[in-house]
Amino acid sequence: MSETKTTTKAPRAKGAGAKSCSVAGCKRAFRAKGLCFFHFKKWRAGELEAKPARYKTCSKPECKKKVAAHGLCQDHFDAWTKSRKKNQVAAPAASAPAA
Repeated sequence: MSETKTTTKAPRAKGAGAKSCSVAGCKRAFRAKGLCFFHFKKWRAGELEAKPARYKTCSKPECKKKVAAHGLCQDHFDAWTKSRKKNQVAAPAASAPAA
């Protein structure tokens, strides 16, 4: 039985290799969105902080999750909604006149 190694080549660069990757220090030819195949793959995985942003991110500091509603990710939006419901239930009881 003969085993053969398959080698995969990097995708061919656009622009005939005349333009380079927009990441500082990278000399590879760009493939898409101004990034080489390597940095484009990292960008798609969310591992690269590069422009253009892949999607809008949560407005909370240090949270890089995708926005669900009102500029917040699903986790922060659920927490915000839960706190608002709790405050709305507590508010009518506090404002009721004492008999």
